[in-house]
Parts: sequence; structure tokens; C-alpha cells
Amino acid sequence: MTRILTLVLTLFALAATAQKSPVDYVNPFVGTTNFGTTNPGAVCPNGLMSATPFNVMGSDLNKYDKDKRWWACPYTAENVYLTGFSHVNLSGVGCPDLSALLLMPTTGDSLNVNYEQYGSVMSHEVAQPGYYSCQLDKYGIRTEVTATPRTALHRFTFPKGRSHVLMNLGEALSNETGGMLRRVSDNEVEGVRLLGTFCYYNQQGVFPLYFVMRVEKQGMQQGYWKFQRPMVGDEADWDPTQGTRKVYKEYAKEIAGDDVGAWFSFDTTEGEQVLVRIGVSFVSIENARLNLETEQKGKSFDQIHREARQQWNDVLSRIEVEGGTEEQKGVLYTGLYHLLIHPNILQDVNGEYPMMESDKIGKTDHNRYTVFSLWDTYRCTHQLITLLYPDRQEDMLRSMMGIYREFGWLPRWELYGRETRTMEGDPALPVIVDSYFKGLCPYDAEEVYQAMRKHAFTSGKDNPLRPDNDDYMQRTYVPLRSKYDNSVCHSLEYYVADYALAQMAERLGHKEDAKALRNRAQGYKKYYSAETRTLRPITPDGKFLSPFNPLQGENFEACPGFHEGTAWNYSFAVPYDVPGMVKLWGGKQRFVQCLQDVFDKGYYDPTNEPNIGYPYIFSQIKGEEWRTQRLTRDLLAKHFSTQTNGLPGNDDTGTMSAWAIFAMIGIYPDTPGLPGYTFTAPVFDKVTIHLDPKYFPQSKLVINAPGAANQNAYIQRITVGGKVHSSYRISHDELMKGGVVNMTLK
Repeated sequence: MTRILTLVLTLFALAATAQKSPVDYVNPFVGTTNFGTTNPGAVCPNGLMSATPFNVMGSDLNKYDKDKRWWACPYTAENVYLTGFSHVNLSGVGCPDLSALLLMPTTGDSLNVNYEQYGSVMSHEVAQPGYYSCQLDKYGIRTEVTATPRTALHRFTFPKGRSHVLMNLGEALSNETGGMLRRVSDNEVEGVRLLGTFCYYNQQGVFPLYFVMRVEKQGMQQGYWKFQRPMVGDEADWDPTQGTRKVYKEYAKEIAGDDVGAWFSFDTTEGEQVLVRIGVSFVSIENARLNLETEQKGKSFDQIHREARQQWNDVLSRIEVEGGTEEQKGVLYTGLYHLLIHPNILQDVNGEYPMMESDKIGKTDHNRYTVFSLWDTYRCTHQLITLLYPDRQEDMLRSMMGIYREFGWLPRWELYGRETRTMEGDPALPVIVDSYFKGLCPYDAEEVYQAMRKHAFTSGKDNPLRPDNDDYMQRTYVPLRSKYDNSVCHSLEYYVADYALAQMAERLGHKEDAKALRNRAQGYKKYYSAETRTLRPITPDGKFLSPFNPLQGENFEACPGFHEGTAWNYSFAVPYDVPGMVKLWGGKQRFVQCLQDVFDKGYYDPTNEPNIGYPYIFSQIKGEEWRTQRLTRDLLAKHFSTQTNGLPGNDDTGTMSAWAIFAMIGIYPDTPGLPGYTFTAPVFDKVTIHLDPKYFPQSKLVINAPGAANQNAYIQRITVGGKVHSSYRISHDELMKGGVVNMTLK
């Protein structure tokens, strides 16, 4: 009998394992240490709303504090002191912004509105796609939150006694301050919080976040608080609230200030659950309420949670794998989850959105996306979105062109209708060109080309994306005109953009443009220094900068010519001209050795986007392709896992995750702007990608690699569509038409 029961239980366990869905493999805690800057909050795929535990201020119990150092995320798994849940957050970025509207439940006979005192140690955390929960040890409150695309729903389980819900507008990750609250009814408040100036580059790049908050509980008291400026002398003696957060129990009209909040107090029974619903909008309070009513009316917490989970499982199921370990599946599906957080929708349920760099309100009949971290994402993220979710990519292209029509320029790093001017280059160009050659071009191709051409040929004084374009157009490189002006980085980004644009110019018959753009893209050769075997800044007199240390720039050290990295992290960032680099470095042997040194000597930085494509360069050199396959396996194993430190640094709005996904499934878009891939050995025996038949000739792309799960990392033979493929590289069209890839590994 015992043996039979054991067998039944074993079979049940196996069945449960077999039924495991992609959403079950996701661990939202991945990247919440090691400066991955992700968070475990509740969010829907590409949703505007995210509701995240905020534990980066208020206590010495925390390891990191946003007010004591550079800090870019609302949550880290290394901290324990929670001061609320923030609403609308960024994931995987390197600069602070957003993460406002801090909602906090508390208990106690006395109302306390000082976050340094009302915060609590958190424990028993649970995070799933679309859901987060934790215990507040100080109060014995269980918190839960789920989300719709534009709203959040909190469920707080209180102990018996006096309980409170606090909405703090005074604190956020943004360096902007200022907010307003208005009482609507006994259980509802509305208001606005000012945010913006991401990375502090564009000091005028601010925007309002509107919200409506509704507490579902009878018998409440309600009021505000506001921080009163410190006073001295007689004035201080007259006002006992000076220098404190003054609590308002009778005043019920609007209130505004740099540090304001609203509170609700009520009595609860043991285990009583109180719901708090929050809707947001970047257009108006009215739209925030409309979003709330439309997406949550008549729905319970559990229903919204189920819907969010189903949304995630639907999009994650676009990739199916066989073989591999449970850990590898966790890395894959968590990476795919991170990929689909940004860009996120901006428009409200009625289609209204804030127009780019304007106070005007636009209206759209498609998804208007925001958070275009293009300096990061142009390298491989948008290529993965195009492959898996071409309908979303097409709407992202529409959004980018919408930005151009409203602002006059395509985005570089756009955030909620503002160009942050963060990082450098012209990354929209390779994204658009890549999509164009893959059949995604929702607007007239000539119009799109002219928008990009404006970037490439407009003088620097009139060009916010290429302020040094005069030097670049005249010399085909940007000289170092100030000590830390990132001149080499600027040029390298322009080269990639111009090379991509040249391909589209050629296709559309703009042959003179194509010739000029291709010529510019060869300017990288002028930076090459045989002495250092790297690219090297050039002074205005045409000479190499001297003295020069090619290792300067490690660990975010300031460095002439290069941004957030060393010369080694940038010198091979010319994927469109590997033969030219081989010749420039002195031939195949010298080039291969120099590039291999980057990895062997520890120069490779897995967190630095310009060098993430380095492993794939070897696949363009005959006889050296094996290095790509070995390096991608090694880098995956070393830098990606399902632990909290499972990302090598900032996820950069899904870029690092996209790199890992491509490496795991066996293809990689090696040259931004060119529609093609490099083959590598996948980590799974079989990968099935469900393709959208509206955009591709096949319904599936299947990659078979028997034995991959047994650590067989080297490709011996490739067939595509039943025909032997003699190269380690393949065009997008050829791959899509082939449909089935078979790899023989050893």
C-alpha cells in the first residue's frame, strides 16, 4: 500500500512538473541586487502602471539609501525597511526618476506621518508576474498588490485595532518636488505629483503624474499633512508645528506643497481586508479616474490578479523550449519578463497622451509607447521584440515617428514625453532601419527616411541629437574638445547609425546620401592607435591624445573620449566592418589575439552595451567561429542566474536580458540595422518560437540542437529549411523562410 501511494505521489509530482507554465519560471527578484535595478513589483506586459515596494530610505537598517548616495531604483533585496509602495516605476535603468505616490498601511492609536518612524521591516516576500506580497513585521499587516495596465489594486490584511492608510507625495526617486491633493469624498482623494529630469541632464524635462486613490472601507476619518518650513525666534515660538509635518484633521479643501500627504484612519477587526484602488494618468486627473473605472470596475483583487497572470503567460509562451535545466528555463523566462516591462504604454483608455515636448494632449488609436532607452535597446532588444512581438514593435515605430512629428526629432532616450538627452548617439536610426528591412514600416518609407536623414545631415548648432555634427561631417570623427566630452563614443554611435541609414538610402535610390554615409562610417579607422591597439581620442590639431591610458574609465571613472567604460570596451564596437578592423589591426592573427585579450585579461565588461556584441565578432572570421560559441556559453553561466544577483548590472530596460535570451536560443543580431543573425549553440535541445503570420511567412521558427542540454557547445553542421547552411550567419528573410534549423553539435 505504501509503495502504491509513493508511486501515485511520484506520478502526481511528474504531472505537476509537466504542467508548469512559462509564467511559473519567472522570478521577479532577479536583478534586485548587484545593481541590476529591477524590482519585484506588480506590472502587466508593457503596462503604464507598476506598483513596487519602496525600501530605499528612512532607516539605518537599510544597506543603501537614496538620500545618501547615487541610487536609481525603488527597491533592493539587500534592504529591509519599507516606507510604502511606489506607483509608476522604471526597471533596469541607471538613473533615478519616478517611483512616487508612496502608499503605506500602518496601525496604532496615534497617527504618525513621518516615514522615518512609520516604516517597517518587511518579511515573507512573494513576487510573481502581476503580483507582490510581503509582511510588515512592525504592524502584523499582510500587504498584497496586483495591477492592470494603468491601475494598481492593493489588499491589506490588518490586525484588530486602529489602522491607517497613508499616501505620501513628498518622497520619490525624482529630484523634482511638489504635489497637490484634493478630497473628493470620504474614501477618495485625487491629485498630482511633479516628476522628471532623468539623469539630471535636461533640467526642464519635467512632467506631472495625476492620480486617483480610493479606499474601500466604511467609517473612516480622513485628512492631510504638510511639512512646515522651519522658523526661528518669536515666529518659531508661536507655531508649535514649525519644522514638522503638520497634520490637518478639519481642513478638507485642496492642499499643495513639496511634502504633503493624505491619511485615512479606521477600526479593523482581526484579519480584515481593506482594498485600495489607484489609477494614474499623465494627461489629467479625470483620465486617471477613467482609467480606474474602466479597468477595475466590478472586479475583485483575485480576478485582476488572475488576468494579470494570464496576460504574462500568454506573452511568455511565445517561446517554448525542450531540454535544458530548470535554472536555464528560469533565466530564459525571467529575461523575457524583463524584456516586456519597457517600453510601456503612455496613452489612457480613451487614447489621450501627453504630446512630445509640449503641453498639448494628443489622441491615438494605437499603443503610444514611452521609455525609449534606445542607446541601450538598439543593440539587440528591439530585434528580439520584432521577432517575438512584431505588432508591439510596429506600434513602437509609430510612437517614434509620432515623437518626430510632434518634436521634430526622433528620440534618443525619451521619458514620458520628454527627451532626457541621456547618453549619446543616434540610436533610433538602426532600430528603424532594422525594422524596415524586416517588413515593419507603418509609415511611408520616404517620410521615415527623411526624418532620419535630418539627424544625419543637420548642422550641430541646430541638432539636439548630434550637437557635434559639424566636426563629424567635416572630419568623419569628433575631436576631443574638452577633457571628458566622450568624443570617441559619439563618433562610434554616429558610425553605426550612418552605416544603417546608408543601407536604407541605397534601397530607396538615394545613392549620393548612401555614399556619404558609408564614407563617414569608415571614420573609425582614424581613431586607431597601433601603440595601444585601441581606438584613441584625437585632439583638434589631428594628433592622438597623449598621455593616454586605455584602461582609464573602469568602474565609472571619468575618462577622456569614452563614456562609462574604457577604450577596450569601445574599440571593437564596429560590427558592420569586421574585415576592415582585421586589416586595421594588422591581420587576422593579431586582431583575433587582441580581441581575445579583452576576455582573457578581464577587460570585457558585461554591463557595458558597446562591448556586449564582442563575442559574436569571431563568427565573422573564418576558423574562429568556435570562440563565439565558447564565450557565449561561458558568459551566460558566469553572469546570468535566477538569484537576486542574476544580472551582471543594470538590466538597461531589458537589454541584458535580451542578450541572454538570444544566447540561449542560438541566434543573435550581430549588426544593428542589418537584418541578420549569428548562429550559436543554444542551451536547449529544441526551441520553438511562435511567429505572427501577419508579419512572417511561417507560423513557427524551430531550432533543433540535440545534445545542447548536455553542454555540447560547438556547432558542426547547420541545415535551414532542410538545406545545408555553410555559414554561421544568416539573413532574417532566409531564416524566416526556412522555418526549421537543425544543428549538429559536439
